[in-house]
Amino acid sequence: QVQLVESGGGLVQAGGSLRLSCAASGRTFSSYAVGWFRQAPGKEREFVAAISRSANSTYYADSVKGRFAISRDNAKNTVYLQMNSLKPEDTAVYYCATGKWAVAAPNLYAYWGQGTQVTVSS
Repeated sequence: QVQLVESGGGLVQAGGSLRLSCAASGRTFSSYAVGWFRQAPGKEREFVAAISRSANSTYYADSVKGRFAISRDNAKNTVYLQMNSLKPEDTAVYYCATGKWAVAAPNLYAYWGQGTQVTVSS
């Protein structure tokens, strides 16, 4: 089993930046792909970005492409989401999750963190 803890959320003005971290427990973290998802009030959870086990491949939602960057440090059991040029519509609770493949479908991820709130003011 993998336990995930997100951190780094907060309140930022539009145009600003935040870096989210997803720290994982367990010795097998490097054998999992990791995805970031977000959920705004009244909306469904949506895919943000994903990274493969070895970090060879990364994937992004069109809405964040060019602004967000996902990376991982397997030695530290941590995945990061660097978020730049933030917009008010990026406001949501951000979750990380682990799965076999770096895909956009949330149902293919087995373990989830509790989430961290990101609020972007205009």
